[in-house]
Amino acid sequence: MRILGIDPGLQIAGFGVVDVDGHELRYVASGTITTKHLDTRNLPARLKVLFDGVREVIDRYQPDCSSVEIVFVNVNPQATLLLGQARGACVTALVSANLPVAEYSALQLKKSIAGYGKAGKAEMQQMVMRLLKLPALPGKDAADALGLAITHAHAGRSAGLLAAALASGR
Repeated sequence: MRILGIDPGLQIAGFGVVDVDGHELRYVASGTITTKHLDTRNLPARLKVLFDGVREVIDRYQPDCSSVEIVFVNVNPQATLLLGQARGACVTALVSANLPVAEYSALQLKKSIAGYGKAGKAEMQQMVMRLLKLPALPGKDAADALGLAITHAHAGRSAGLLAAALASGR
């Protein structure tokens, strides 16, 4: 199974693609989609870049499913609304390609990858590098996106085991 993780952001959105075969994880690709080159006042153009960028990643890597970080409520309501719109553009791109979308909070992501919910960016980068046996640290946004793909791989495996146990009457 190929999983696409998306770490939404209005200036920089990270993406990470991971193949899963049983317990084996294999790195496929990662990177960022950026809107920094656009006027910050042109929100529709920035959202289009995010949408088109996610669709390009989908077309190139052909994932089977996707995972996206859930937006947390920030102290700045305007920033939260803008991030929500960026996330919406990313999710819309995923569902327009008929991909199933799983959603995980930052706490779930950090617990899954680093073992505790207060892990910092550097710790996340280190753990993603180790889990995927990468030769170097991935960028911060790409590491979070790869982490989301890994989190979904772990959650999917657990859900499959639970479904099998329920089906067998245990």
